[in-house]
Amino acid sequence: MPLLTEPYKEQVAVWPKQGRHVLAQFDNDTVVVYQAYSPAIGRYAAEHGVFGGDFSYTRMSWVKPNFLWMMYRSGWGTKENQEVTLALRVRRMFFDTLLAAAVPSSWDREQFETREEWSRAVGRSAVRLQWDPDHHPSGAKLDRRAIQLGLRGGVLEAFGRRELVEVIDLSDFVAEQRERLKSAGVRAIETPRERVYRPADPATATRLGLDEDVPQPLQPRDEPEGLGGA
Repeated sequence: MPLLTEPYKEQVAVWPKQGRHVLAQFDNDTVVVYQAYSPAIGRYAAEHGVFGGDFSYTRMSWVKPNFLWMMYRSGWGTKENQEVTLALRVRRMFFDTLLAAAVPSSWDREQFETREEWSRAVGRSAVRLQWDPDHHPSGAKLDRRAIQLGLRGGVLEAFGRRELVEVIDLSDFVAEQRERLKSAGVRAIETPRERVYRPADPATATRLGLDEDVPQPLQPRDEPEGLGGA
């Protein structure tokens, strides 16, 4: 199925301005996450619908449900070994299991009383969680936080070989939006349609510290133009 896109200027008006949120494209059955790879790895995945070839299942691999965080990380597809941007549609139930199993990459005192307790949880879990500042298309940091999930071991095997519903090579789309951003600014670009995602289990949302969705339009002063720090 095609990836849905919308003008960035329309989406930013309905996104929360701050707090911890999972922004993603999703439907009743699937959720889209993003990764950026070298041409060899990215093209293999796009052609075969699974990860193989030069892809390593022995290392942790990070997925991001937020397109603009991926663009910040890859420099809009210009960084070495991140030239191919993939949209990876996974089963929604699987994505929720990732959220439920995720352990923070740093000690969270609200979840774990001691550093030792947290360290043991990290050792047991195959899913790592990290909250980072979300980013404007220019690369500027925002008050809103974005999530990324690190997968390893059997969970990574399941992700790369069994839970993928669709692999979409977005490299041409990314290049087009990158040029629009350079020439005409943020109001000219489109991005994949994303809304606030809530896991099916309220306990998972509580454990992740997700904030309630209270959409607020960004003011013009929050809208820097051009690529900036990307």
